[in-house]
Amino acid sequence: MRSQALFRCVGTFVVLLSVASGLRAQTPASKFNLYEQSSETAGLIIQYSQDIRAVRYFYSPMVASRGYGGAPNTLNSPEQRKRLNEIDKDYLSKLSKLDFNAMSKYGQVDYLLLKRNIEDHQLTLSQEEKEYNEIQKYIPFAEKIYTFEKGRRRGATVDGEKVATELNAILKEVNAAAESFKKVESLDMPLAVRGEEAISGIQARLKSTFDFYNGYDPMFTWWVPKPYKALDSTLVAYARTVRKKGKLNTTQKDDVSGIKGVPIGREELIRQLKTEMISYTPDELIELANKEFAWCDKELLKASQEMGFGNDWKKAQEKVKNSYVPAGQQPELIMKLYNDAKEFILKNKLGEYPEIADETWGMQMMTPERQLVNPFFLGGRDIIISYPTNTMAHDDKLMSMRGNNPYFSRSTVHHELVPGHHLQYYMNSRYKSYRGDFRTPFWTEGWALYWELLLYDKGFAKTPEERIGMLFWRMHRCARIIFSLNYHLGKWTPQECIDFLVDRVGHERANAEGEVRRSFEGNYSPLYQLAYLVGGLQIFSLKGELVDSGKMTFTQFHDAIMKENNMPIEMVRATLTNQKLTPDFKTKWKFYSFK
Repeated sequence: MRSQALFRCVGTFVVLLSVASGLRAQTPASKFNLYEQSSETAGLIIQYSQDIRAVRYFYSPMVASRGYGGAPNTLNSPEQRKRLNEIDKDYLSKLSKLDFNAMSKYGQVDYLLLKRNIEDHQLTLSQEEKEYNEIQKYIPFAEKIYTFEKGRRRGATVDGEKVATELNAILKEVNAAAESFKKVESLDMPLAVRGEEAISGIQARLKSTFDFYNGYDPMFTWWVPKPYKALDSTLVAYARTVRKKGKLNTTQKDDVSGIKGVPIGREELIRQLKTEMISYTPDELIELANKEFAWCDKELLKASQEMGFGNDWKKAQEKVKNSYVPAGQQPELIMKLYNDAKEFILKNKLGEYPEIADETWGMQMMTPERQLVNPFFLGGRDIIISYPTNTMAHDDKLMSMRGNNPYFSRSTVHHELVPGHHLQYYMNSRYKSYRGDFRTPFWTEGWALYWELLLYDKGFAKTPEERIGMLFWRMHRCARIIFSLNYHLGKWTPQECIDFLVDRVGHERANAEGEVRRSFEGNYSPLYQLAYLVGGLQIFSLKGELVDSGKMTFTQFHDAIMKENNMPIEMVRATLTNQKLTPDFKTKWKFYSFK
């Protein structure tokens, strides 16, 4: 009965899509509610996502804590990688059979983004396989553990004594491999990281298999624990040894910051920018950031002069920093700043505050440990407040208070909550949620940063102190583009990045160190930090096309972006401007004027 009901629902959905396609010529898509939630390609996106998820789940180590569909973050086995590649090829074939020209703009956008995701996944798997093949000689024992784990997936009966003998033999192979590896002088960092991931993955698969049988199979439980524990600890140690041999293949100067990262180089930066649909080179983006910085400089000097400090903007900024509220009163300040932005946005008809979104955001206090990496607010569903705790050293307390003063915080509160990240969370869960697989920081961070640009442009910062506070963050976003790209181009060291933030933006040194550490050691993509301002400028440019021209109101514009969900801004633009698309579409939008 359930299957019949499911088929009826699927059939109804297909009919609705067909009707929607047929009515497209007569009914504007914006008025046809179906396109608020779906498109002709949506079903394929969901199926691909779930098939990939299922394969990762099944072929990954089984751990007791994972929920359905979740998988531990372990390197793919060769068998798993092969299966994922097969899924990718299968779905590219399915896409190729769709009639692209008969689709709505929404279906075409989904088609292009699914195709992009699959091709990017294929490239990732190809690079992973290439690196795995290069480090395979250091792990000659891997296939035996993969085979042992493969039997576990379907509960194969094992001979405990035989397993103990095999694990003892594998232990000797690992020891021999580790001894031989001592002769290796160094590995390029990507290969060292891949080697560590491979060995750690093998160790996780071994543990998963051991945990499955131990305590349940009497002879396994009698024979295996001791050889298993010896092999497990040896694998853990060997993974660390391989990682330590990693050397950065870079011409950077010696660095005293202690921050370790992996610059990816110009070619990979350009590839990733194209994948994110950014049609500018790294050098052009640095030029963009410098142009925006020059504008900030002029605005900053005006504010400094109004405060009586002439051209010494650092003294004006110092006064602003020392305006911090006493310890214990920061949450109350957050509430005031939130209401200030809300009142301004509603009064100027810039957007709406959905009742539940406005009601349900929360507050958390950030731990001292987390503040070492995130010296400022974080947010999303909640706002996570960075401010001193009793366990912090005196100087650290002052730097946290100065760095999170009321004027600096004026931008960060609405950035994190409504109309920023909290509103995104609210809307993403209600409209076209399947597009979560197209997630990009240029949309996520770009949207929140766009509101900083828009509010400044509309006069939200009334006093020179308020302007300095908002300009601090705008300069910070410019600096992120400059230091992150120069780092990944191999031109700057982490210490030079820290010094740049202190000297050029006015960061507290500890906060600058936290920012750079977060950028290069915090598992962020190489493009993440530049995505704030670049994404914000993309949306600001689109606002010029649609709102400043009178084609849409601010509320219509903002609502439309949110309902399209998270994806490259160029694809948002395609839906809102009814841009002509082709199946082989390549990024080409020039959203910034260098004149």
